[in-house]
Amino acid sequence: MSALRQSQSETAPESEKPARDWLRVLSKYREPILWRSYYEIAITAVPFVMLWIVSYQAYTVSFWLSLPVSVIAAFFLVRLFLIQHDCGHMAFFRDKRANDWVGRIIGVVTVTPYEVWKKNHAIHHGASGNLDQRGTGDLMTLTVREYQERDLWGRLAYRAYRHPVTLFVIGPIYVYIFENRLPFGHMKELRYWISAMGTNVSMLVVGGAIAWYIGVVAFLAIFLPVTLGAAALGIWLFYVQHQFEETHWDSQEDWQVHEAALHGSSHYVLPQPLKWLTANIGIHHVHHLYSRIPFYRLTEVLDDHPELGEISRLTLRESLTCVKLQLWDESRRRLVSYAEARQAMAS
Repeated sequence: MSALRQSQSETAPESEKPARDWLRVLSKYREPILWRSYYEIAITAVPFVMLWIVSYQAYTVSFWLSLPVSVIAAFFLVRLFLIQHDCGHMAFFRDKRANDWVGRIIGVVTVTPYEVWKKNHAIHHGASGNLDQRGTGDLMTLTVREYQERDLWGRLAYRAYRHPVTLFVIGPIYVYIFENRLPFGHMKELRYWISAMGTNVSMLVVGGAIAWYIGVVAFLAIFLPVTLGAAALGIWLFYVQHQFEETHWDSQEDWQVHEAALHGSSHYVLPQPLKWLTANIGIHHVHHLYSRIPFYRLTEVLDDHPELGEISRLTLRESLTCVKLQLWDESRRRLVSYAEARQAMAS
């Protein structure tokens, strides 16, 4: 860094600091607090198991009575997944083996093979916002120009893929019930086959034991709403964390990993109960910039540096409008709807 650039960086307002300059500040929060990590596992896993039991007891009366309980259990399953997520970033424990084994065990419950997911997620973090490296661990997003260059069937296929029913109903079923059963993208590497098959076998053993005890129909009546409900919630969170109007995309020559992390990820401002249930993943811009910070320390970051809380803010109400944004407009540098893209073509 030149002396002039360093001087400008030091005198710039905190909210306008280059993203890279935040790394030294955020490094102070990277150390996990061991008792807190164990505590977070306990207050997530124990209620999840209890809700499963309550849902089954309600099911013995009526499936419709068990369904609301299953919805609550789905939120706790999302929280378990986000603990697995932190383990994948080596953020939950100091010891790598502890992170990996806790992640693998939780992966049986979240029906997500840990090693396969960790690899894909690392690719996502390393290429987020890079127009030339789309395709792994993200949602397909075309530029306006790319969409215009497609023929009719290509445009219809993209519209079908980006439809909310596909993303939030069909997508969760496909990804978590079918795609996660094989190490797609890493089929030639043994370690990922071991991860996928090990998870599948463990699921069969655990699920089979529960189904033997309570019955197959009762098991599916609880397992499917809980798992698919959590999957839909998870995909929604992932969607709004990167698919908002003022997100950040660049071609390879202009792409900068830290700027893309901070400004291409939203700060999803949720009500406190939802913030807790989603393990602060809404503070996604800070997480993407420094993924080694445990989720329970992200609020500490914002408390100490409130200027970070003003970057890429997205409220719950505002997030509902994100589903209409489908294409990246390179000239205006924002996500736009199909209608806005047509207007740009006509002008």
